[in-house]
Amino acid sequence: MVKTEDEIALMRISGRLLASVFEMLDTLSLEGLSTMEINDVVERFITYDLDARPASKGQYGYKYVLNCSINNVVCHGLPSTTEIIQNGDIINLDITLEKNGYIADSSKTYMIGDVKPAARRLVKIAQEAMWQGIKQVKPNAHLGDIGFAISRHAKQHGYSAVREYCGHGIGREMHEKPDILNFGHRGTGLKLQKGMVFTVEPMINQGRRTVITEDDGWTVRTTDKKLSAQFEHTVAVTETGVEILTLRSDETHFMSGSP
Repeated sequence: MVKTEDEIALMRISGRLLASVFEMLDTLSLEGLSTMEINDVVERFITYDLDARPASKGQYGYKYVLNCSINNVVCHGLPSTTEIIQNGDIINLDITLEKNGYIADSSKTYMIGDVKPAARRLVKIAQEAMWQGIKQVKPNAHLGDIGFAISRHAKQHGYSAVREYCGHGIGREMHEKPDILNFGHRGTGLKLQKGMVFTVEPMINQGRRTVITEDDGWTVRTTDKKLSAQFEHTVAVTETGVEILTLRSDETHFMSGSP
C-alpha cells in the first residue's frame, strides 16, 4: 500500500494529466450533448492530446472511458447515444487515466444550465464532504477519521453518504487496498503512513443512502429516486499531510481555507 518517491512522482504525472481532462471539459457546453459524445471527446483527448491511456476502458469488461451519472444515478452510469444532457441536470463524470504504468482517478459533478437551488446545494455539500475527508489525511491519522468527517458533514446538512461504494488504494492497479469508507469512527481503522496513495470519493444522496443496481449490471441509482452527487480525488499521504495528485487549477483555495 505504500509507494516509493519514484512511484509517487509517476503518479503525480498521471494525476496532472487527468486534471487537465477536467479542465478541458470545463470549457465545453455539455447541454445538448449525449453522454456518448462526452465519452468520445474524453477518449480522444486522453489518447491523442495527452498520449495516455483511458484506464477504465477494458477494466472488468467495461467498454467505455468514463462513467456518466445523471441526477439520481449514484455511480457507474453508462455512456449512451440516446441519453442527452438537459438544462437543469446534474451529472457526475468519473474518469481514470494511466500514464507510465500508473493510474489516477477523479470525478466531478457538473451543474447544467438552470439547476434548481436544492440540487445546487446538494452538489456544494458533496464537494465539501470530499474536502472534509481529504483534510483528515496525514501520517498517523486513521481511515475512520476520513469516513467520520465525510458522513458527519453530510448528516449536518440533511443528506446521507452511500456506504456500498467507497474510495480505494490506487497505483499500478485501479483498485488496490485499502478501502476508504465514507463512514466510520474517529481513531479507528488502518493508521495512515507516508507514501500511501488512495482516492477519497463520497457519494452524497439527497434522501436515503440506499441504492439499487439496474439490470445492466453497472448503473447504480438511489432507491428513493432522489438526487445524488459525487466528487473524487486521488491523494497521497506526505510527511506532514496530504498532496492532491489530481488537483485542478480552480481548486487550490480548498486546501488553504474552509470549503
